[in-house]
Amino acid sequence: MGLLVLRFVFIIMAVGLGIFFINSGDLPEDPEWMAWGVLGGMVLLALGIIAMDIAVRRKQLDTISAVYFGVIVGLLLTYAVRLALMPLPMSDVLRDSVQLVLGVVLCYTCISLLMQTRHDFRFIIPYVEFAKEVKGSRPCVLDTSVVIDGRIADVVETDVIDSQLVMPKFVIAELQAIADSSDRLRRSRGRRGLDILDRLQNSPHVDLKIHDRDLPEFAGQAVDMKLVLLARHLEGKLVTNDYNLNKVAKLHGVTVVNLNDLSNSLKPVFLPGEQIEVRIVKPGEEAGQGVGYLDDGTMVVVEGGKEQVGNTVDVAVTSVLQTSAGRMIFGRAGNGRRGEQ
Repeated sequence: MGLLVLRFVFIIMAVGLGIFFINSGDLPEDPEWMAWGVLGGMVLLALGIIAMDIAVRRKQLDTISAVYFGVIVGLLLTYAVRLALMPLPMSDVLRDSVQLVLGVVLCYTCISLLMQTRHDFRFIIPYVEFAKEVKGSRPCVLDTSVVIDGRIADVVETDVIDSQLVMPKFVIAELQAIADSSDRLRRSRGRRGLDILDRLQNSPHVDLKIHDRDLPEFAGQAVDMKLVLLARHLEGKLVTNDYNLNKVAKLHGVTVVNLNDLSNSLKPVFLPGEQIEVRIVKPGEEAGQGVGYLDDGTMVVVEGGKEQVGNTVDVAVTSVLQTSAGRMIFGRAGNGRRGEQ
């Protein structure tokens, strides 16, 4: 309702401006339709601006504010230049021409600078705050290993992560270099990473941003260190599966999301004494041991399970070992045999 009132008032103001121009006496008397043409032109101009406003439904506040403040700063600098040109011995026409050219250049430069750095500054005015923030709580910077791994695409499509995903341009370059490798395994891993990146970019559940700006701190740094510096600069989190990068990031005070730790935390918890069903697939390293796997890939070491290789047996859990490589369950085979495989 408020927008309708605003647009109606805007049209009335356009009509008033047309009548003002007609009554000003500056318009030529011939042809006779000139007055009606000016009035109609003002109305059409107002309708055209309203139509453009309706067509562009999603307005980017950060972009609009960058244009506004860029114009204001550019005009202020132009006025300062005009004052500086006043003492110089030049004609008024030349002075006005120089001021006009400098005004256009300064306005463009200020707008361009603010648009390219609109996520890196914080500006507060009453009732409005332009802050260095993105969708969600904190952005998540993706590492090469986590993109190649591919599980990040499945995780974000569950809507568990609502933060913006940031993909640095130098990580994309590293993925491309891996995809162009002469080694077949590395080449397939690189292509998988590029496919996962394309899936993230085209997913409606993901807010993915390609970060293509280089920070001054990047000079001479390796890719891992660039990731840490970028995550700290954006005040975000680093998503990685790299154990060493995990440690380095924590030393620099950067929060790390490790998908391996996330996967382990979602695995079911078994207490000593619980009964589980496991299919023994191979003998263990110790005498009489058998090894089986749960549906989530957790390895189960079964005492007395060597003779049950190929069978599904009841196993009584004796202990659970949590390591950085994953979770291992130790148990004893029961007497029940669930069937030959």
